Amino acid sequence: MRIKRGFKARRRRNKVLKLAKGFRGGHSKLFRTAADTVDRALAFAYRDRKARKRDFRKLWITRINAGARMNDMSYSKFIHGLKLAGIEIDRKILADLVISDPGAFAQLAARATVH
Repeated sequence: MRIKRGFKARRRRNKVLKLAKGFRGGHSKLFRTAADTVDRALAFAYRDRKARKRDFRKLWITRINAGARMNDMSYSKFIHGLKLAGIEIDRKILADLVISDPGAFAQLAARATVH
């Protein structure tokens, strides 16, 4: 007697097609092309979750550098000065301060210059 695997196979296919929702053309309708596209999309998603962290850190450093230069110092001297002053603020918060509260950032820069 043969086994038809209907339920398991359908569940597997539907899982892939659900992940492919919103893809264009056959990539969301045909199982084989959808499976390839979903595999590729998941690989890109995994890779780009890592890349996003790098991109944001790069952006924060650029903003902090701009703020530090407005206060007549380089990024590296600013960060080094903060470390010597014992001020532990991460780059995300520092970058936000540059944009939202330049006065507070200037005070931090002054504290970083003293040391």
